[in-house]
Amino acid sequence: MARKATRSKARRPASRARFAANRPAPTGSPRERIIEAFMLLLAEQPIERIGLAEIAERAGVTLADLRGEFGTPLAILGAQIKELDRKVLAEVDPDMEEESPRERLFDVLMRRVELLSPHREAVRGLLRSARRDPPLALALNAMAVRSQQWMLTSAGIGASGPKGMVRAQGLALLFANVLRTWVDDEDDNTQTLAALDRELARGQRFAGLLDDLCRIPEAACNFRQRMRQSRRGRRDRDDRVVI
Repeated sequence: MARKATRSKARRPASRARFAANRPAPTGSPRERIIEAFMLLLAEQPIERIGLAEIAERAGVTLADLRGEFGTPLAILGAQIKELDRKVLAEVDPDMEEESPRERLFDVLMRRVELLSPHREAVRGLLRSARRDPPLALALNAMAVRSQQWMLTSAGIGASGPKGMVRAQGLALLFANVLRTWVDDEDDNTQTLAALDRELARGQRFAGLLDDLCRIPEAACNFRQRMRQSRRGRRDRDDRVVI
């Protein structure tokens, strides 16, 4: 039994090596090769098991080259997400300008989903890892919120200030829910389209509530200003009576 277990364990690295050997080698600049190598590794194993030396070997760069570009695996992931943002923003459809904000946002997010298609397994692994690793989930959320600020802006929806941050956080959670459907929707994205439409409808109701809540402080400020003016007017009248 012990010998069988030993042989089984010995076969696993060889199997992974053969699988890796069948993968096309990353191409492009060292930075591009590092990002691509990391995403390939992320499709094969959890992020917490990916070492820096393994990334460098897969990318065909030295550790010195890797350190010159990135400090951590999460930094590599952040660079990949930033590049994804750039591609989405570069492909904004000018014909959508006349559509409603919800339709524009739907178009932007579906474009993001389409660009993610080569990395479906990597996204699946990240979602799985985030469920069991709260610090990783928080780090991924911070990256997602930054990205969704850009997505909101590209759809013509305000993403600045406290209200914009709340919107971006809500959209980050919304999109994460859509991705959970998308990772298992490998046919024609029908389920993903339905999930995104459903989540945006829910988000639109939330945005309406947010607008109402944001009007409360404004109304309170206006009321306080009117009260101050009223008190100032009474003091002025009292002063004239005394004189």
